[in-house]
Amino acid sequence: MRPRKPKSKEYVLRLYVAGTTSKSIRAVANIKEICENSLKNRYDLEVIDIYQQPVLVKGEQIIAAPTLVKQLPPPLRKFIGDMSDTERILVGLDLRPKD
Repeated sequence: MRPRKPKSKEYVLRLYVAGTTSKSIRAVANIKEICENSLKNRYDLEVIDIYQQPVLVKGEQIIAAPTLVKQLPPPLRKFIGDMSDTERILVGLDLRPKD
């Protein structure tokens, strides 16, 4: 009997965007690239348009868009902007050590 590999961390992420603005489109592209490069097959990313689904925004206390919310694994973290600062996102997701 072979030892089982521990299940890798599953990341649950929500990206709140405001329509199809250039900043929203960049944020979606940037976070998808980060996830594919660093979390391959270990993440669930949901993109939520705050104009299309305003009810989902109320409970999350979103004050700006785009905003990325890392729900799992704990602790909960939020990132605001177009997600272009890859290093900051990786550190915030606990995928890279802080300097």
